[in-house]
Amino acid sequence: MLNKQGFNLWAQDYEQTVQQIEEKNSYPFAGYKEILNTVYNEVKEKENGSILDIGFGTGVLSKRLYDEGYSIAGIDFSDEMIRLAEKKMPNAQLVEWDISKGFPPELTERTFDFIVSTYALHHLTDEGKAEFIQELMKRLNPGGKILIGDIAFATRKELEACRLDNLHHWDEDEFYFVFDEFQESIKELSKSDFYPISHCGGVIVIQK
Repeated sequence: MLNKQGFNLWAQDYEQTVQQIEEKNSYPFAGYKEILNTVYNEVKEKENGSILDIGFGTGVLSKRLYDEGYSIAGIDFSDEMIRLAEKKMPNAQLVEWDISKGFPPELTERTFDFIVSTYALHHLTDEGKAEFIQELMKRLNPGGKILIGDIAFATRKELEACRLDNLHHWDEDEFYFVFDEFQESIKELSKSDFYPISHCGGVIVIQK
């Protein structure tokens, strides 16, 4: 798992690296564009909404929505990623923060129509994900949605199959979504659905 310094070093080449892996239909970024498009299309169901993007990186997704008039706030722990994203979205509220520490104090007074996260929450443990989702639910407006596009599998069996196919570069320090287990961990909070996109990724929708 990359630390903050690693993501800072990766920032300039991030989009190109992801594209190269996606074009090979390979773990971990197979289906990347379709996953982002699925999240984008969910958000577009509500015009001019407010969005919190967790782990926005270089702003690939949030920039599209920013340009269409959505109010954007974001959290990322890489100051270099933030620097690149700020150039694209000068009026967005972008906060440097490590989500393993919970929710950033700078945003506790705000609520959002959508909270989106792409390829970020797998850095939290399974228990940490459930706790963080509980915190995020407090930040949603009525009828709001949490949209998670990430490395994700319907079952543990599917995750294990992918791991065995990618042993030479599987990241054992990351905690990928297993939807049936994740769904059980948040069942008291809300209804959730999973939309598989590729052999190693999909979109989880959590409705308030």
